Amino acid sequence: MAKIRTSYFCQNCGAESAKWIGKCPSCGKWNTYVEEVLQKESTGRGNWQQGAEKSRRAAVPKKLQDISEEQYPRLITQDQELDRVLGGGIVPGSLTLIGGEPGIGKSTLMLQIALMLKTTKVLYVSGEESESQIKMRAERMRFHSDSCYLLSETNTQHIFQQIEALEPQLLVIDSIQTLHSKHVESAAGSVSQVRECTAEVMKFAKETGTPVFLIGHITKDGSIAGPKILEHMVDTVLQFEGDQHLSYRILRTSKNRFGATNELGIYEMRADGLREVANPSEILLTQREEALNGVAIGAMMEGNRPLLIEVQSLVSPATYGTPQRSSTGHDAKRLNMLLAVLEKRGGMKLGQQDVFLNIAGGLRVDDPGLDLAVCASLISSYEDTPVPELFCFVGEVGLGGEIRAVNRIESRIAEANKLGFKKIMVSKYSLKGLDLQKFNIEIIPVTKLEEMYQYLFA
Repeated sequence: MAKIRTSYFCQNCGAESAKWIGKCPSCGKWNTYVEEVLQKESTGRGNWQQGAEKSRRAAVPKKLQDISEEQYPRLITQDQELDRVLGGGIVPGSLTLIGGEPGIGKSTLMLQIALMLKTTKVLYVSGEESESQIKMRAERMRFHSDSCYLLSETNTQHIFQQIEALEPQLLVIDSIQTLHSKHVESAAGSVSQVRECTAEVMKFAKETGTPVFLIGHITKDGSIAGPKILEHMVDTVLQFEGDQHLSYRILRTSKNRFGATNELGIYEMRADGLREVANPSEILLTQREEALNGVAIGAMMEGNRPLLIEVQSLVSPATYGTPQRSSTGHDAKRLNMLLAVLEKRGGMKLGQQDVFLNIAGGLRVDDPGLDLAVCASLISSYEDTPVPELFCFVGEVGLGGEIRAVNRIESRIAEANKLGFKKIMVSKYSLKGLDLQKFNIEIIPVTKLEEMYQYLFA
């Protein structure tokens, strides 16, 4: 009988060690090494894998210009938000990992996509729910499809046997942490199991050209559970996020080998599934009965999509000794910089003021083009004077108080014009070569914060 070989793996980063150590030298975490049995001889794999191994030849180097460029048509779904985030559709043979908090709607989204593809044979593999539970969810969403197949299984060898018999055109696995391979003697969800199962699925996707979606769990700090190598192995990493107390969900991409990594998709969670939000600006702008101080509208860009969002701020005298600086949805360090610019260049006494900033709608933004809207919101709250209605702001604020140009200014102005805004304040340097006659909106160019203050609050 062959001796069982074991090794120690870090459950946080996946680093390997021949013996147990207290502190991981790779990630610096303590007491994360666990002993696991190394991979045994690979037997009993699917016929598609055995055939591929028999016919495989040793790779030889080729000249770059001698390699033929193959074009693969993308699989277009009926979900325009997902298609945009993926870069124009699902790429054949791609491996996509989607992560999010429990109960955020990952399984609902993927089941909805599987049921939408009525002309594509889809296999939905679930290791967390029974087939009857998935059927109940599908009935609640009122989607019907004759080409969607369900499989409740966690053993990868059994899954590949069913894949070989069914030959699906799209594979969905919910979730990768529940799968286990008999080639690794460790519990499901461990570093070795996640790495081995992902490698088997990736090999299947690349050799057969079948796109695969993997649903992944996340840890308490928000990162995808399992070794970090999991995110390196897949082609695309999607984050499905949102506040469980709100109905809106945001689909972001943090890695995409076939498209941009700054695209954004917005959904509304309903009792019958997820609804695409085609015009997010309408839901991100609060409908108010009267003008309120401390509220300003800014135009930002998420990928190729312009969004108008509401910036809310509250500036009040500090009740306790140390003034508070709180920011929700906005970078706290950038808020401190803008406060310093307002105090130094604008003469505002904000050193003894509590400052609270909030981005309405639960969004997290990092576009510097919102700086002018944030400053207008802070000044409005400080002066207790509301910003005029149907007024929008675009511009980056520098340390000297200057208003700098931002990219995609034409798309931002067009979005404000489409939503009925009457005036938009932009940097004067953004208007070079821009045809202003095609916009039915008054464009106010400024170069410094003082000009904005004189126009609105003097």
